[in-house]
Amino acid sequence: MTPVPESERLPVLVVGAGAMGGEWIRMLATSPHAGPVGVVDLNVDLATATVASAGLDIAVGSSLVEVAEASGARAVVNVTVPQAHRAVNEQAMRAGLPVLCEKPLAPTVAEALRQVALADLTGELLMVSQSRRYFNHLAAFREAVSSLGALGAVHAQFFHEDHEPGFREQMAHPLLVDMSVHHFDMLRYLSDDEPVSVRCDSWNPAWSWFAGHAAATATFELASGARFIYSGSRATPGLQTSWNADWHVYAERGAASWDGDFVVRTDADGVFFEVQDRSEGIEGSLEEFVASLRSGRPPQNEVRSNVLTLAMVEGAIRSSDRGGERVMLGDLLEESLAQAIADEQSDDVADLLRSWTSAADGITTPAWGSPPASIASGGAR
Repeated sequence: MTPVPESERLPVLVVGAGAMGGEWIRMLATSPHAGPVGVVDLNVDLATATVASAGLDIAVGSSLVEVAEASGARAVVNVTVPQAHRAVNEQAMRAGLPVLCEKPLAPTVAEALRQVALADLTGELLMVSQSRRYFNHLAAFREAVSSLGALGAVHAQFFHEDHEPGFREQMAHPLLVDMSVHHFDMLRYLSDDEPVSVRCDSWNPAWSWFAGHAAATATFELASGARFIYSGSRATPGLQTSWNADWHVYAERGAASWDGDFVVRTDADGVFFEVQDRSEGIEGSLEEFVASLRSGRPPQNEVRSNVLTLAMVEGAIRSSDRGGERVMLGDLLEESLAQAIADEQSDDVADLLRSWTSAADGITTPAWGSPPASIASGGAR
């Protein structure tokens, strides 16, 4: 394959032409890092219309492999519905294409572990676009928190009136699966103090327009013994917070807060932070993806790293379904590995999963990290 010089944009194929796919396509059309060369969707008419609305003249079709070959795509951005993520990621990686996949990676931890194994087998980068990590004020808040010493408690509140007709309003857990996944991942970005257990209660307010549970409270125990206390609702018509939630951290040397938008505060002496001017949201996610492909350095949201974020979501749902019972995330991971082995239909993936001594071993082994020959030097993989 022809190498892609660092001075040129990485040619990418976008899979999924819905609302979020359109957002990615419009961003890519002007990105200095990567450019869209094709769009794939089962609804070819929708894909054609989305491409035309972005003012582009690029390949369109329903087959990932065929459009990738015809367009010369060197990577895939997967913006399909969550249930289709694994199938699309597998097609791409087995075709020799690295993938930047929209969150959530998978509906279950078991399915996520199968994708970890698939990435290992193919040697391709699979990165999850947890785009809310890429906010400059969140990075400044993280800098402030890092100077406060040992954590005591982290509080996050998210309250919104969220009308998004479609699959989200029919989900069993639209808050925890589709929104809280961002906030849980942001907790992990703020600190290396990883969650070990959760107690959660979820419900649907009487006036809610969602079919499933649009509200929840959860308390996570962190490895240090600190707590992450989370409250949220997607059906709150008043006093709404930022989409990024409202955050307060209490620690050994003081406290810090972030309103989720532009206000970071701390009362601790000698704590300094800087709001830098860097790419944000999906643009920041894309920039890190491309930089990782060129350098061989694993991105912060490489697939292994993202599994524990999904475990937080699944653990919270399991706890709520069991009346608020405490759920140990380590136990959930090991049960998920057994389920992943039972569910996997491809012998090579199943054999690799069986070779892991534990799920914890599987997601902490060295991540993807050598520059793909097709990106770095032009050689075939």
